Amino acid sequence: MNARLFSGLVRWQIRLLLMFGLERQALAQVLRRLDTQPSDAFSLATGAHLHANLGDPTAAQRLLERLVWLHPERADGWFNLGYVCESQGLLAASEAAFRRAIAIDPRLDRAWYGLSLSLIAQQRLDEALQALRKNTELQPMSPYGWYQMARVQVDRQAPEEAEKIILHLRGFEPRVAAQLERETGLGPVRA
Repeated sequence: MNARLFSGLVRWQIRLLLMFGLERQALAQVLRRLDTQPSDAFSLATGAHLHANLGDPTAAQRLLERLVWLHPERADGWFNLGYVCESQGLLAASEAAFRRAIAIDPRLDRAWYGLSLSLIAQQRLDEALQALRKNTELQPMSPYGWYQMARVQVDRQAPEEAEKIILHLRGFEPRVAAQLERETGLGPVRA
C-alpha cells in the first residue's frame, strides 16, 4: 500500500475514534503511529492534545516540545506549548512559547491572550495590558480579552478605565459586563 494512502487512513482512523469519544484508543493509535513516524506533526499535536485532555500535561508538554523542535515554524505548536506550560505554572516557559508563536504569526489572537494571562500571573500588568490591547484589536467581539483587560485595570488602580471597558462590553456582551460589575463593584452596581 502507498505510504501516503496508509498515512491518510491512519489519520482517518484516529479522527473516527475521536468522533466517537474514544480518546484512550485514539491516543494508543497515535503513539503507535509515532513509533513508526516520530516526526509526524499531526500525531505529535494530536497526542499532546489527548494527553492534556486525559490529565497528563507533562506528557503533552513533552510531545509539544518535540513538535516545536522538529517543526519550529508552526505557530500553533508554540501556542499549544505555551498553554500547557501555563496550565502547569511554568510561566517563563509559557511566556517564551507564546512570544515565539506571536513572532511566527502576529495575528494569532489567542497567543496574545495566552501571553497576557502568563504576564498577569507574573504580576507584569503593564505588559499584560499591551498584550490584551493587541488581542482585542485582533478579536474585538470576543469578551475574554475585554474581561481580562478590565480586571487588569482594576488591579492597576485605574477603575475609570475598567468602567469604560464595562460600558463597551454592555454594547455586545451584557452578561460579561454585568459579571464584571458584580465582581468589581464598578458601573451601575456602584452608583
